[in-house]
Amino acid sequence: MRVGGPVKPGLRMESADGRRLVLLQGAEPVLFARQRATHRGLHYARTGRYASPLPPLRAERARAAAEFAVPGSAEWSERWAAFAEAELRTAADGPLHTGEWLLAPDTHRWFVDVNWPKLLAHDPERGHLTWFGYGDPVEDARDLLPLRALSRPEAPRVKAYRRQYREGALPPVFAWWISGLNSPVVLDGHDRLTAALAEGGRPEVLVLSRAADAAWVALCAERPVIEYEKRLAALDGPLAPLQIANESRRLAADLTAIVHSPDLTRAWPFPGGAAAWDAAAAAHVPGWAPDAES
Repeated sequence: MRVGGPVKPGLRMESADGRRLVLLQGAEPVLFARQRATHRGLHYARTGRYASPLPPLRAERARAAAEFAVPGSAEWSERWAAFAEAELRTAADGPLHTGEWLLAPDTHRWFVDVNWPKLLAHDPERGHLTWFGYGDPVEDARDLLPLRALSRPEAPRVKAYRRQYREGALPPVFAWWISGLNSPVVLDGHDRLTAALAEGGRPEVLVLSRAADAAWVALCAERPVIEYEKRLAALDGPLAPLQIANESRRLAADLTAIVHSPDLTRAWPFPGGAAAWDAAAAAHVPGWAPDAES
């Protein structure tokens, strides 16, 4: 989607020297983060002030979408993406700003099955995300960062979503890829995430990201197309039509992954630099002292 404004959104990343990051919603910090000097992960602290930029989803809308198309199908995902796009374009405290954006399923298979259960068992307000896992606690290898504490599986709203999950009508979780965190964050759907996991399942996820530059996409697409043409030229015999169809599907998947590659997330300078960031962190998450040099 092409977005004409604003230049600076309400929900935005800001940064300061020393690998200091903060996610702001309006004037309120919702997440502080400090990348490790070894580039093996980051420490984070939530402030508990995050509010979804999307309105609450009614059960009627969820069931209508499930009746329109099979949940998880391309048509179902496109319907929910259109809904989220319309709401995000008018949200005062959303992440959209001038430029090209994507909102689509996880074509890069970012989410690993074994990491999903960790979210219910280990989601501290102040924690650590490992990027590569060498020597780090196993529970820190998570693929999705909630921006607020997850509700209990027995909470009334979660129980309603659990019923939707069992009915096959649970809406997707909307995530936002933030390159400075090397992780998607939950933009909307914290209770739906809990509901799916509490039922022993996995949520459908649509990931928002800045779109990669068209010239970069064209450059990366050249090699798969050349290799595809070479493979087709070598095909012959009665099975050639079937092999051509398989190769075409393979090329389509490769090109889709390239087109859906996320660009770097824009971050604005934090006013006052590192000293001001340190003061803000001390005020909003007192006592948080991440070991960012290890």
